[in-house]
Formats: sequence, structure tokens, C-alpha cells
Amino acid sequence: MSIRLGDIAPNFTATTSIGTIDFYEYLGDGWGVLFSHPADYTPVCTTELGRTALLKEEFAKRNVKVLALSVDSIERHEGWIKDINETQGASVDFPIIADHDKSIANAYGMIHPNASETFTVRSLFIIGPDKKVKLTITYPASTGRNFHEVLRVIDSLQLTAQYSVATPADWKEGEDVIVVPAVSTEDALQKFPKGLNIVKPYLRFTPQPNK
Repeated sequence: MSIRLGDIAPNFTATTSIGTIDFYEYLGDGWGVLFSHPADYTPVCTTELGRTALLKEEFAKRNVKVLALSVDSIERHEGWIKDINETQGASVDFPIIADHDKSIANAYGMIHPNASETFTVRSLFIIGPDKKVKLTITYPASTGRNFHEVLRVIDSLQLTAQYSVATPADWKEGEDVIVVPAVSTEDALQKFPKGLNIVKPYLRFTPQPNK
């Protein structure tokens, strides 16, 4: 199964490092990041989960809850969390799912047979309050994810969900945004009182509207 943008994220009940959770209930009316790792006690994933834990406040202020997943057991998760906390100077308190039967991994298309027939690849999903998938990205096993990029995408998604704008290449919070083509220039002048920079009729910038 392949999860595509706009699809409803499959719900599930799972055993995790913080107890049994229902995915939808855990997310509530907020945003979610679900990401998989090939196995516990692997070096790249150790740094990734440590980085995620260190960014706890950044995710929280965006109303985002994080969950990690692998096919390893809860016992292995618990032992590995101790290693992560020790080596990364972190405190992992978000749930790590034990997906023994690979049911969640299969529902989300996290197993790519040509990469590994048994382990989940390094997939990541951003899920909105409407439980729809807003972003999917898959990294190779050798390359750690950039979680500051994940936060940047969340900032863009949350902004563009509220206003008729899009974000340009390399955009960061606080920078100018693009007025979407569906909004006429006449309407945009009313809608965005901070002003427009009209580079081309189809390329119009305005200061970030919620700043």
C-alpha cells in the first residue's frame, strides 16, 4: 500500500513505550509526525530520536505530537531509549511503537522490499488535524533526517492552511510568502494590507500575514 498526499492517515491501536495508544486519540485535534526507523540500536536512528527529543518544545509550540515506529519489541525499545538518553543528552518521552506484526508499517507502506524485506525504511509522515497526510518523505538508511526541515515544513503547512499563500524555495518563518494564483491582484491588495511585491503577474510576494 502506498500513502499519498491528501489520503486519510490509517488509524491504529498500538503498543508503545508509553503504553497502549489509539493513534487518532493520541493526536486529538492537533498535528502529528509519524516516522519509522529500520531497527533499534542503530547509530543513525539513535541520533534521530535524540534530536527529536531535544526539539520537544519546538514541536509542542506548533501543537505537534511525535511518534516513532519499528518492528522491534517494547523491551528492546526500553533498553535503547536508555542508550539514546545517555549518548544524546536527551529525554525520550514520546511513544515508540512496537510494530511486531508489521501491520502499521504495511498500512503506511513503510516496508520497501527492494531496500529490505523485513525492516521499515526511514519514512516520515506529517498528518494534519483533519487526519489527512500533508507530507511524506523517505530517506535511505545511511542518511539521517533533518528535523529542522520537518519543523520548517510544518510552519509552512500551518501558515498556508490559514491564508491564501504559498511559501517559496528555502522559505523560513518570518520571511515573505507568495500570494496564490487563485487570488487576483485586486483582491490580494485588500487581503494583504502589508502590501504586494509584484515581480510578475503570477509571482507576487507579501510579508508573512500572521507576523
